[in-house]
Amino acid sequence: MTKNIYSNRLPVVQQLREANELSEYPKTVSDKRIILIDKTIAAYGYRRDALLEKLHVAQNIYGYLEKKILLHISEKLKIPPSQVYGVATFYNYFKLKKPGSHAITFCLGTACYVKGAEEILSAVEREFNVKRGETSADGKISIFVTRCVGACAMAPNVIIDDEMIGKATKETVLDKIRSLL
Repeated sequence: MTKNIYSNRLPVVQQLREANELSEYPKTVSDKRIILIDKTIAAYGYRRDALLEKLHVAQNIYGYLEKKILLHISEKLKIPPSQVYGVATFYNYFKLKKPGSHAITFCLGTACYVKGAEEILSAVEREFNVKRGETSADGKISIFVTRCVGACAMAPNVIIDDEMIGKATKETVLDKIRSLL
C-alpha cells in the first residue's frame, strides 16, 4: 500500500481559507451548486479517473471553472490541484474565466478558414473591441475559437449563443451580435 504524501498536510482549500484567500468560498456546504458537484463526485465513487466528467458538471453548473471550484474538486478527490488544473487547461471546452453574457465561437477549421472565418473574426474584434479568448470590458460578449464544428459544407461557421450561423458573412454576424446587445 502506498502512502498518501498529502495525508499529513491540511487540505488545500483549508489552507487557503486560513490564509483568507477564499473569503467568498462557502465555509459550509450550503451553496446548492457545490452540493450538486459533491453529489456528482460521490456518484462516481470519488474515482480520480472520472475527473473529466466532474469538470464537465462543474462547468455546466457555474458556467466556467474558477480556481476555487478546481481546488474544491482537488480536495474532494484527494489529488494535487496541478492535476485538476492540467486537465482543465488541456481541453479547449473548459473556460477558466467567467464568460460574457453572449458567447461567440468562430470555427477556424480548414474549410471555415479558407472560406473567410478569420476575416469575420477580425471584423468582430475591431467592431466590439474584444480579442479572441477574451471577454469585452462590459462583460457582454466573449469570443472563442474552435478548430472544427463538423459542418464543413456550411463553411464558414460561427456559433452565437448556441445558434449556428452557416455560410456566415461579416454582415450577418455583426448584425446578429448588434441585435443581442
